[in-house]
Amino acid sequence: MIDAAPALVLVAEDDDELRYLIVRALRRDGHDVLAAADGVSLRAALDAARKYGRDPDLIVSDVRMPGMSGLDVVRWLRDQECAIRTVLVSAFADDDMVHAARALGVLHVLSKPFDLDDLRTVVLHLVSSAEGPQR
Repeated sequence: MIDAAPALVLVAEDDDELRYLIVRALRRDGHDVLAAADGVSLRAALDAARKYGRDPDLIVSDVRMPGMSGLDVVRWLRDQECAIRTVLVSAFADDDMVHAARALGVLHVLSKPFDLDDLRTVVLHLVSSAEGPQR
């Protein structure tokens, strides 16, 4: 039996401490993780991963970040016809934002503060589920 490659997860979070905690937890769970401090850096990380022939399995992004919000990143992904599953985290997850995120195909929105184990469970479920990529 051949072991599957670890999932590649891109994490965008402008809070350095929270980004570190998320990355560390996901790496402990066996995922390959690329981290970015904002949406623009996330786009660059995505381009770099693709340059080396690897599409990320999942993106975990904060909503409010300097330069390019998490929702802007999701819109950009859709404009590029990029079907990477996406999870958003936000301290400002009101009904309007959640509705906008869902309309763009975001699979899950976690409100800050969140339990890191909840995020780990969501990530594990999404990268291991048999569903095809989001559209």
